[in-house]
Amino acid sequence: MRKLIIVFFTLALGSIAFTQQERQVSHYMYDHISVNPGSAGSTDMISTTVLYRQQWVGMDGAPNDLILNLSAPFKLGSTNHGVGLSIWQDKLGFTTDGDISLSYAYQFSVGGGKLGFGISAIAVNRQLDASWYTGAAPFHLDPDFDGGIPEESQNEMKLDMGFGLFYQTDELYMGISSSHLLESEFAYSANASGGSANEKMIRHYYLTAGYNLSLSNPLLEFQPSVFVQTDAATTKIDINATLMYNKKFWGGVSYRVGSAVIGMVGINILNGVRVGYAYDFDTSPLVNVSSGSHEVMIGYSFTVGVEKIPQKYKSIRYL
Repeated sequence: MRKLIIVFFTLALGSIAFTQQERQVSHYMYDHISVNPGSAGSTDMISTTVLYRQQWVGMDGAPNDLILNLSAPFKLGSTNHGVGLSIWQDKLGFTTDGDISLSYAYQFSVGGGKLGFGISAIAVNRQLDASWYTGAAPFHLDPDFDGGIPEESQNEMKLDMGFGLFYQTDELYMGISSSHLLESEFAYSANASGGSANEKMIRHYYLTAGYNLSLSNPLLEFQPSVFVQTDAATTKIDINATLMYNKKFWGGVSYRVGSAVIGMVGINILNGVRVGYAYDFDTSPLVNVSSGSHEVMIGYSFTVGVEKIPQKYKSIRYL
């Protein structure tokens, strides 16, 4: 707990965020809708995904994330559209935060695939528990003597927006998007010393791409992908290589540049149901205080219609 407190208050100096503003997941190839509204309805299936992440195991108060996603296509006359829903809850130290995002995308037919232009409306909630525990000396920080530490629990909600472009075919997907367009700001009330603390939602930008490459063995597919996230000050890059066997089993390795090496395995259990697991091994100094991160992904994709159509997967990248 002491190590977390030192990290926490180091990050809290000045007018910065008390929380990790953006989600970090290893199964990013199944999490398009939460960062790119243009992906809503990019396939002909209704897709649901649940992601649970336990980060930095062994460190008290480390992040725990739960993400629920839904993406569905629909038609209006001869035009294609999509809607999406993403719910994110993040627990970190003294904070419990949540985002609810509603997305809409207009889908164009382009080059054998779909190009989606999407926007999202986001309700951002920040909940702060002021039941401070700061440990014993020499790590003790008395909240009463720091004007940047609120003395009362608080709960605030702001509205935000995002936009994105997303293109997908049977073999390829790529997208570019941005979140926190309004850069909303939270103001935490001052304590007895008269200080205050603010959190500004920083605009983020995302770039993602992936490809399905059939190998000489018809049972095998090679699926490389990349995910880039930046706020123009810092950049995170994930690079993944996955091998799919018989469209049912997969295993892969990711590298989060300067941060972690990730192992992944998964299976399509039933028609449309998939389960995946990822383990992050930290390559940063955090390896000294944690035993890595665990992440579980469960997804289900299905169609709605009078006639039941067999579902075939040429790509595991369905939303």
